[in-house]
Amino acid sequence: MARNLKGRSLVSLQDWSREEIDLLLDVARQVKAERRAGVVRRRFEGKSLALIFEKRSTRTRSGPWEVYGGLMLGATVLLFEGVPDHPAPDRLWKLAERHRLTHLGVSPTAVRALMTAGDGWARGRDLSSLRAFGSTGEPWNPEPWRWLFEVVGGGRIPILNYSGGTEIAGGILGCFLSEPIKPCAFHGPLPGMAADVVDEEGRPLRGEPGELVLRAPWVGQTRGFWGDPERYLETYWSRWPGLWVHGDLAVIDADGFWAIQGRSDDTLKVGGKRVGPAEIESALVEHPAVAEAVAVGLPHPVKGEVPVCYVVLRPDAEAGPGLAEELKEWVAARLGRPLRPEEVRFTREIPRTRNGKLLRRLVRRLRLGEELGDTSSLENPSAVEAIREAT
Repeated sequence: MARNLKGRSLVSLQDWSREEIDLLLDVARQVKAERRAGVVRRRFEGKSLALIFEKRSTRTRSGPWEVYGGLMLGATVLLFEGVPDHPAPDRLWKLAERHRLTHLGVSPTAVRALMTAGDGWARGRDLSSLRAFGSTGEPWNPEPWRWLFEVVGGGRIPILNYSGGTEIAGGILGCFLSEPIKPCAFHGPLPGMAADVVDEEGRPLRGEPGELVLRAPWVGQTRGFWGDPERYLETYWSRWPGLWVHGDLAVIDADGFWAIQGRSDDTLKVGGKRVGPAEIESALVEHPAVAEAVAVGLPHPVKGEVPVCYVVLRPDAEAGPGLAEELKEWVAARLGRPLRPEEVRFTREIPRTRNGKLLRRLVRRLRLGEELGDTSSLENPSAVEAIREAT
């Protein structure tokens, strides 16, 4: 047992594994970077102004990036407390106008909520200082993406999509300013990431949803779970030899753009065809009466699974059997008759995590009457009763 200069006992590292020591050193490096951030900020103060509004904890990698990462680059970072639609739905746009923001980080969930308030709240603000929108954490739907780009951004401000994970220590897919942008999509893997999309046999897949994988190690690769290395190998490395499985459902289209369609364990298998729930949800949100939607798969004796959907309507829409049938036909006209929802139900709200992600598995368990399991990540507990009462 070592002692420091003041005679206090220090922890012995003799029984620590290499992974535990590496993690300790990594934390120490992060703390050192945070302390140095103030020095760097004084050198480059005033370079940029950014507003970060994404429902995420500072305990994840994104929180520290936003705070000390911005300061290390000499930017001024603006944070606010509360919700984006109080005291009025133009709160975000008013902040951008007042403080002359150059970059705005906003989640798809926030955009979907603000879109229902109407275009006037955004059109009445001077957002000429904005140079880019940043977004991460969940898949986009086309309608909210277009609303942010065309109505809020005036068709001028690029939306930079980014996706990674805490276990990545960085990103997998991203957008690049030098390339044309496609709604809801990524340009491709970030530098150093050997990403691919594969089918159920681990073979490269194009034009259809498949598993997002990495074929080679990367700089920020996770070494394991603390105290449970076997579970780490089982979770990420056991499915196919030499492939690291992220757990997201992704697709690479004919133009080479990438898109993420949700968690792969949320995938629906309808009549032998795999479909991501985000495809059905996006089709529903395109309907003028729908503000939000969630799609889950339920067992069916012939088709294997059928889509069942829950939607939150816009304030001026009225729920009823006629609208439910209209929404079923709306989806069928866009995705094909086999993907026509078996049911469409109306709910007040949809269960989400603190980061704004849809809890589809919870919706499915509620519909099937199963035990809910761990709900510690649930941000809005009232949504459980809302799903139960959906008509």
